[in-house]
Amino acid sequence: MAEREAATGGNVTSEDMSTRPEAARRAAERLDGARDFPDDVGTCRPVTLLIVDDHPVVRDGLRGMFAADPGFDVLGEASGGVEGVRLALRLDPDVVLMDLRMPAGSGVEAIAELSRLGARAKVLVLTTYDTASDTIPAIEAGATGYLLKDAPREDLFAAVRAAAEGRTVLSPAVASRLVSAVRKPAVPAGGTLSAREREVVELVAKGMSNREIARELFISEATVKTHLTHLYGKLGVKDRAAAVAVAYDRGILG
Repeated sequence: MAEREAATGGNVTSEDMSTRPEAARRAAERLDGARDFPDDVGTCRPVTLLIVDDHPVVRDGLRGMFAADPGFDVLGEASGGVEGVRLALRLDPDVVLMDLRMPAGSGVEAIAELSRLGARAKVLVLTTYDTASDTIPAIEAGATGYLLKDAPREDLFAAVRAAAEGRTVLSPAVASRLVSAVRKPAVPAGGTLSAREREVVELVAKGMSNREIARELFISEATVKTHLTHLYGKLGVKDRAAAVAVAYDRGILG
């Protein structure tokens, strides 16, 4: 379902930006000024919407929910990011409710494309994923807000109205995760991983399996796994893909 979370973020502002991970720092700058949902956001005309989600049942549910309120007008639906961009440019809605993980074009790619093309629509992510690896890229790409699908209807409506006015809205869970990510000390580029750990992550970035890495470095697979466990902890990640992404982001991989 188009993942949803409704809520807010208090100001995700600054302390010493230089000590924060770069991606989280950029996200914090975008979110500076985020506020709680307003009790009532009046509009002189219905807020127009485009729903982008790969699940037909989710789209039907959202359409029915918004159609029952005269304050909203659903202009269309899309099942993927590529179609979502095309319809957003043609229909020019006030707000795009955007899922993230869709086979026909990801939400993050669609958000970035809409930003690049200068689309008027504000993008409100509605998803079930609230990890930093989901939230930060979406916000960096240009999302106005980020909600989870378990948000109450009233919160979702308030978030859509606020997004239409250009105000950032975040669910409490997402705001909390972003604050934690921003405050997490950065790993100095190249300063924390050992030489061997750097070699391992470089080979992972080349697509090598643990067995191939073991052969390349003349060590056992068990040792490769140990190095991976250690570098995961130092980079603050849980899998190979995230390790490579963070290593590039922090300059460990050039």
